[in-house]
Amino acid sequence: MDWSTDFSGKSAFVTGAGGGMGLAVATGLLNAGAEVTLFDLKDAPEGLPQGATYVQGDVSDNAAMSAAIEARAAASGRLDYLVNAAGVLWFERDKSAVDMDLDVWDQVMSINLKSVVHSVRSAVPLMKKSGGGAMVHISTIQCLRGDTAPQDAYQASKAGMVALSKSVAIQFAADQIRSNVVFPGPTLTPMQQRWYEDPSKGEAIADYVPLKRLGTPEDMANACLFLLSDAAGFVTGTELTVDGGITALP
Repeated sequence: MDWSTDFSGKSAFVTGAGGGMGLAVATGLLNAGAEVTLFDLKDAPEGLPQGATYVQGDVSDNAAMSAAIEARAAASGRLDYLVNAAGVLWFERDKSAVDMDLDVWDQVMSINLKSVVHSVRSAVPLMKKSGGGAMVHISTIQCLRGDTAPQDAYQASKAGMVALSKSVAIQFAADQIRSNVVFPGPTLTPMQQRWYEDPSKGEAIADYVPLKRLGTPEDMANACLFLLSDAAGFVTGTELTVDGGITALP
């Protein structure tokens, strides 16, 4: 069976779906037959496939998130999948914890981590009614290591996502609800674009990657779709690293 095309009749909710990885995941699900609500602060992207519902909203707004998730389940009669792809990486303001404005710390935690709590709280009861489901939360390889140019709030929030995912996986395994994390490496997305605006810098980063290229949103979407699919039916509480081999380097 081709697991990548077996999402017909399924219902999904994807945050951060106005662009980048979130949009790639949502598009993959839609093209594979799922009904999907895309949730993001950005304006709706053009050309969404049939089955898409776009809701413009703030992931840090619990009421807005809950209403959109419940509406997705009501429209489809079920909720099968949750993908948390929303996040912010504020290069200019997110610094060392020793130096940064703690209001910025709180904002990053609210958007990157507390939003996952919002979505999980709303999704779990609906997945239980559907007989189970799967969640994927998009983190980063940066939460596995330090950095000479730190973004401590970003890294800490993305590490917290891993701990939360593991806890959710164990709490609701008996309900056939799975929860996993994807660790992207350097990827050509709008959030990371400033890393690669200088072609020579992008080439240097690509050369550092063992596979000698930068990741694409579709690379991350493929990993997410696998983890959501029945092909990963015995996979929960773990992390899938999609970084071209960077974290395997000595």
